[in-house]
Amino acid sequence: MTRIALSTALVVVMLSACAGGPPQLPYPAFVQVDELSDVFMASLPGVRAKQMAGDSQTRRTSNRIDLPAGWSGTSGGSPGRSLEIFVLDGRIRLADLDLGPGGYAFLPSGSLGFNLHAAAGATILYFRNDVDPQSVIRSPIIIDAGLLQWEGAAMPGVFVKELRNDPGNGARTWLLKVATGAALPWQKSSTVREGYLVKGDYRHSECVEGEEFSDVYLPGGYFYRPADTVNGGPNSVAARDAVWLLREAEGGSEEIVPACTAP
Repeated sequence: MTRIALSTALVVVMLSACAGGPPQLPYPAFVQVDELSDVFMASLPGVRAKQMAGDSQTRRTSNRIDLPAGWSGTSGGSPGRSLEIFVLDGRIRLADLDLGPGGYAFLPSGSLGFNLHAAAGATILYFRNDVDPQSVIRSPIIIDAGLLQWEGAAMPGVFVKELRNDPGNGARTWLLKVATGAALPWQKSSTVREGYLVKGDYRHSECVEGEEFSDVYLPGGYFYRPADTVNGGPNSVAARDAVWLLREAEGGSEEIVPACTAP
């Protein structure tokens, strides 16, 4: 059984139903983060934060944060919980390292309070993870994803850059590029997956009780998809190169399925 239960208090603000709006699904999908309300983050005072998902009981949280010009503080965090940071725009200085767009940092539990500065301002993704004693990564990972090579995936026109893969709990964070015109098959993952569209223009489909729901993701689009949810299909295609940041908090497997059918 997955350690991340969607029945817990998942804090996600969904877009209200309106004519021409995104499909209303039983889980967060086709969310445009720009339209979420701002939230206060005590660990990062003075920032503008959008909470994409979270659990008030475990204090897990997924956020997009705007650091104003001249902001200075620490990376924050909570005892026993790891942090992940991905730079979307601008530049930050984390400890003694400069990170621009595509910069990624994984700060394991116990490595709290890294100095964090944004001289000219920056926009980052900021994830605080659940406590997980099975995680074996104990040293920080700080890399520039722009220096990594895209690796071909099993599907034509789809490429991957792996940012983190924990051999203890199987947790992964990676970039997925879907080239212009490339499509994804119907597929499902055995664990919860969340994703944020970093750039591009991408149409995707979700399969709910055998019914297909499709809409377009633009930069800032977000989903938090339950385990074993069928998605993709022939109508899922990139109108222009799309790059996703994807995360899974535990090991899982991906399976291609023949069609969108009711369970």
